[in-house]
Amino acid sequence: MIIHDKLYGEFVVDKVLEELILSGPVQRLKGIHQGGASYLVNQKWNETRYDHSIGVMLLIRKLGGSLEEQIAGLLHDVSHTAFSHVIDFVFENEEENYHEKIFSSVVKKSEIPVILSKFDYNYEEILFDDSKWTLLEQPAPELCADRVDSTLRDMYGYGNISLEQVNRFLHDLIVFEGRMYLQNIEVAEWFVKTYYKEVIDFFMNPLNIYGYDMLAKTLKLSLEKKILNLKDFLGKDDELLSKIKSSEDKELLDLLRKINPNVQVKEDRENYDIYRKNKLRMIDTSIFKGEELTPASKLSEKIRDMNTKAYEKATRGMYVRILSN
Repeated sequence: MIIHDKLYGEFVVDKVLEELILSGPVQRLKGIHQGGASYLVNQKWNETRYDHSIGVMLLIRKLGGSLEEQIAGLLHDVSHTAFSHVIDFVFENEEENYHEKIFSSVVKKSEIPVILSKFDYNYEEILFDDSKWTLLEQPAPELCADRVDSTLRDMYGYGNISLEQVNRFLHDLIVFEGRMYLQNIEVAEWFVKTYYKEVIDFFMNPLNIYGYDMLAKTLKLSLEKKILNLKDFLGKDDELLSKIKSSEDKELLDLLRKINPNVQVKEDRENYDIYRKNKLRMIDTSIFKGEELTPASKLSEKIRDMNTKAYEKATRGMYVRILSN
């Protein structure tokens, strides 16, 4: 199988990866939008969990990660429910990690263990201990393939960065003791700025806040009315919408109609209809210089300033006024 990715280029993948990519759990991710409700209020915000999962796998490969770590990267998001993190707002789960809580159960009930066994891999050893995959996952504020790919993919897809900038960033990455770092402080400044475009400017965009809030209310009410059940969330975004629409429940249909690209909203801290506070996500990658690692914030006033502003905005939350829906 040849994979062509818009960020990383063309790769021939191993047979085990091919079978996993073609499996039901991974193919389902084509119908799961990474931005949750975002695509319902802006059709351009349409990156999927599938593209991200392929991207994480390829980035790990590009950085010299083992085949086992590539497998872990490909499968790290297979338990994401429809509309990704919207489920966390349905259940008021502040850690935004519902998909992680159900990961083991989803994997065990799927064909993934059988596929991996066919190639002499133990699925539990590969998938249930992220600590061994140091390229795939790292605690914030450091870089990791998951954090890097989601940022680059969204921001490139939505026109905020260029492929030339992406390539410069990728060229500057270095792997030291199994972890990824940057070497150039200017590249680090660029990535920190790009990361906050994603987690602050994009996810805390008033339109996004509105979409998440309205969709979470719709899904929560659908569960209460028993029109949806938890198993439905392991389907695709459009399947949930279709099930709600086919119920012909007037209250739910009225809510759905209010989630559309013509909505007009703005930030207004004094006269607001929605207040939303997302999980705090910060970045401060270490810079690798001559076998030494130094936090970028110690080397750059720009990064210190960006971190301060991002922290203040994230902890303050977003106040949204609905002008029309």
